[in-house]
Amino acid sequence: MDGVAVALASWPSASTVLPRRFVFVASAPRRLVARRAMAADGEQGQRSLGLDGVETEPANPPQDPDGAAATADHRRRPISDASRIGKKLKAVSIKRFFSAVSGYEQTNAIAKGGDGNETEEPVQEAQTENAPQAQGMQIEEGDDIIKEFNQDHIISDPGLRIPIQRFHPNIRDQVKRAYLLKGPTQLKGHTFPHRLCGSNDYRSFQESWFTKYDWLEYSVAKDAAYCFYCFLFKEQPSDGQFGYDAFTKLGFNTWKNAYKVLPLHVGSVNSHHNDARNACADFKNQRTGVDRKFQTYGKDSEIRYKIRLTTALDSAKYLIKQGLSFRGHDESSSSLNKGNYLEMIDSYKEKNEDVRIAFDELCPENAQMLSPDIQKDLVKACAQEVTKVIMGEIGDCRFSVLIDESRDISIKEQMAVVVRFVNSKGNVVERFLGLKHVKETSSEALKKAFVEMLGSHKLPIARIRGQGYDGASNMRGEFNGLQKQIRDDNPYAFYIHCFAHQLQLVVVAVSECCAGIKDFFDYVNLVVTNVGASCKRKDLLTEKHRDNILDRLDSGEILSGRGQHQMTSLVRPGDTRWGSHFNTLLRIESMWDAILPVLIFVNKEKRYANNAGGLVHIMESFNFVFIMKMMLKLFRITNELSQCLQRRDQNIIQAMSLLVDVKARLVDLRSNGWEKLFAEVQAFCDAKNIEIPSMDAPRPRWGRSRQEKGIMVTEEHHYRVDTFYAAVDAINTEMNHRFNEVSSDLLVCFSCLDPRDSFSKFNVDKLVKLARIYHADFSGDDLSNLKDQLETFILHVRRVDDFTGCRDFGSLAVKMVETERHMMFPLVYRLTELALLLPFATASVERVFSVMKIIKTERRNKMDDDWLNDLMICYNEKEIFKGIDNEAVMKRFQALKHRRLNLPRPARHT
Repeated sequence: MDGVAVALASWPSASTVLPRRFVFVASAPRRLVARRAMAADGEQGQRSLGLDGVETEPANPPQDPDGAAATADHRRRPISDASRIGKKLKAVSIKRFFSAVSGYEQTNAIAKGGDGNETEEPVQEAQTENAPQAQGMQIEEGDDIIKEFNQDHIISDPGLRIPIQRFHPNIRDQVKRAYLLKGPTQLKGHTFPHRLCGSNDYRSFQESWFTKYDWLEYSVAKDAAYCFYCFLFKEQPSDGQFGYDAFTKLGFNTWKNAYKVLPLHVGSVNSHHNDARNACADFKNQRTGVDRKFQTYGKDSEIRYKIRLTTALDSAKYLIKQGLSFRGHDESSSSLNKGNYLEMIDSYKEKNEDVRIAFDELCPENAQMLSPDIQKDLVKACAQEVTKVIMGEIGDCRFSVLIDESRDISIKEQMAVVVRFVNSKGNVVERFLGLKHVKETSSEALKKAFVEMLGSHKLPIARIRGQGYDGASNMRGEFNGLQKQIRDDNPYAFYIHCFAHQLQLVVVAVSECCAGIKDFFDYVNLVVTNVGASCKRKDLLTEKHRDNILDRLDSGEILSGRGQHQMTSLVRPGDTRWGSHFNTLLRIESMWDAILPVLIFVNKEKRYANNAGGLVHIMESFNFVFIMKMMLKLFRITNELSQCLQRRDQNIIQAMSLLVDVKARLVDLRSNGWEKLFAEVQAFCDAKNIEIPSMDAPRPRWGRSRQEKGIMVTEEHHYRVDTFYAAVDAINTEMNHRFNEVSSDLLVCFSCLDPRDSFSKFNVDKLVKLARIYHADFSGDDLSNLKDQLETFILHVRRVDDFTGCRDFGSLAVKMVETERHMMFPLVYRLTELALLLPFATASVERVFSVMKIIKTERRNKMDDDWLNDLMICYNEKEIFKGIDNEAVMKRFQALKHRRLNLPRPARHT
């Protein structure tokens, strides 16, 4: 027995899953009692240790191919021949036996110094923070054993999970911890399908069972129930154990008998289910592990460990918030730049003596908090705490999704998901849920990745009430697009094509509506290219522009002010960058006097041929100035709508109202805008000495020859009819074509709740019709009471003064919560929530990809997907990230893996 006690010092942890697991309990001083745990599937034939520490044969020997017992004697037989043990395990001592099975060398052992005090013997950190590698151990479990941990192996749907036995023993602990951090899959708000139970009896899974049985899980794929604890910590079943396969492998779906089957599965205090539950509690409590019993640390060691962990966490949080890299090219002790993370640790050590002592003088090498794995675990703990806050905000609320995909710097297609919901205060909130690498962008692959992400956060598709994507066919396809596939599963997930994206498509269409305008933007691209083709030209442009601003300030033509007249440059217009056309033309207009000298300078350079000289003549023409001024006029009108659509707190009804206003302005521009536009063009040409042609002079139509007959028109007809009217009509046509959702029944019904002008559009019948569209959110009794509640609501809000300041849905929802009217009129508030959930712009997803370019740069192009996702979650949700308590992050960090040290216990308050 002494040999066993010595060998236990090298045991990795009480929770480590081995080919044969043992649980050791100290039942009396100086005595250890070893209780054999049942082996995993397929391992019945291996030997185990009895309670007296003597190796014995298993009670159930292996079966031969005919099903008969391999031996007639099923009783345990002591094996006294020590040489047989050595031959079986290739070990010469019990200590070597434990080392061979666990693959884990004794680490950080407590040794007695010469003065009788305990000293720490450090080993390498990589051996303790990573899963232990088997040394001299052969796994006989087949070729499909998973030997490397991957987060994709953690599947939320219990019916699709990989059995625990398929994971290599060295990583099973890590798999179990990952599942425990996620918790059981309990889909609240999911629409559970009905199953025929009996001749004519249809039953379904009941959501209330989740509250009664915290271990219960539901599989959407199998429409079956599973046991979370039994899946992770099941033992080999004894004869007659009830529900072993039903709740771990096959799944239980006989809902008619659930009222007696579920309690029967729990059983008595000593049932297999409760054994698994107790094993889970022991597994999560690292202080009760076997290694803690034989490798004790003093309180001072735990305090120093917390100092190191706190310092490491503070450094990591700063780098996350700033979007900076962690690693360095050379992280050796002699390096002058070891990377941001290590350099920040050194900075803390220089400023704080306690930190220096904790890291340098009294620090075991296996808990230094410096390795790359520790850095990733710290970031993962932060990201999971941020996600926990987000999921707490969502709760059981309905939500909408905004999805888009884009390539990162490593040419990987990344799918970003943002959820939109109404919080408890009535405010519309959009939160970044995560980033997922997709190997293909077909609608089927995107849906699979999307469902997996929702499942990992326990968000059922049944609670989705809106979808927002761009105009790609794989997203918005009417027959096979992602939105159609999601609506097949949930018909209430209404799709709205991103308004901001549609507006950009309108701008692009107008820029190509006629040949003259298309040629104009071709010339604009040439101007931008020639002016910004080299550093010398950019410097000359900046210098000329600065001199012009100083001259205009001296003459009093313009006034100075904070933030005005900043250094700027030309930007190239793009089809996917919102507002880029408008910004380019604004820069050309404001930098006109600086651009022309640069083009003249380029033309004088004789080193190579260029078209700068021709661009000077084109810019100094009436045609160029007229189209520039006209497009600026159109873009100023649409840019106001574009900016409003990119606001996070915008709602669909307010966006529709702005869209109507923009259309009205465009109609007015066509009727009354010609004279004002022509006057502006004349004033600009006079200021820049540009010749203005006579409007009565004849000219051929654009693209036609003067030699043809019947194609001559006046200059006024060309600019007024063929250019101005053509552009305004094109933008009006595109607006009506692109924004056809405005006239849909859904949005027309929602507009009846518009609070402007004392709810002037309020219509009870249309709102009742709206509730019938969302009939899953309104029961039969709700529909019966809705009409009366709406009539009472409109009388009330028109009578009281609290709602006079409401101008949109957002302010209406907030005011209802503030005045507790959401409890007085719950059905009306539910309609308001549904209106706020409809997405109308994907600007939030576009911001996510902007952040991705900050985090994953050309120099950081090798970061893996999980690392990128964790950094993205923290950076995008800085508001939540900054408010997270360090204690919560450190507790989650401890729970991610088995740590060699514990955090000190909190002080007890008396």
